[in-house]
Amino acid sequence: MAGTLNKVMLIGHTGDEVKMKYFEGGNCIGRFPLATNEEYMNRNTGERVSNTEWHNCVVRNKAAEVCEKYLHKGDKVYIEGRIKSRQWTGEDGQQRYTTEIQVQEFTFLTPKNENTASGSSAPQSSQPANNSTPAQSKAPAAQSMADDEDDDLPF
Repeated sequence: MAGTLNKVMLIGHTGDEVKMKYFEGGNCIGRFPLATNEEYMNRNTGERVSNTEWHNCVVRNKAAEVCEKYLHKGDKVYIEGRIKSRQWTGEDGQQRYTTEIQVQEFTFLTPKNENTASGSSAPQSSQPANNSTPAQSKAPAAQSMADDEDDDLPF
């Protein structure tokens, strides 16, 4: 195989509000933590085990502004992006490393009436993160899956 692929798809809950950083020239970056959960039964003890994995998500420009406005702590969101690792030198002189999810597309999954963090309602939309045009509406993922069930496929 000649090519490679760096693609991440996550569904999880935000762990905090979107933190924005603005730059000269009008560009901006939004950062927020995303929690994904794994649950299973321990075969030896029979007890239910739950593991939470935290992901550092980074979204840019117009998409970051949309996330800042509508995405709140605890909201459920679907994210597509790529893994990016980076390093820097901390204030104490130590080398620091982090792995981030560079968000390219997202869909808000929290229903409008459950969004209690603000008075506004969150649209269910998906938008390329690197596109500087306004958000384009897409059908929510749940509806597209229901449409697939109506197909007359033999398997």
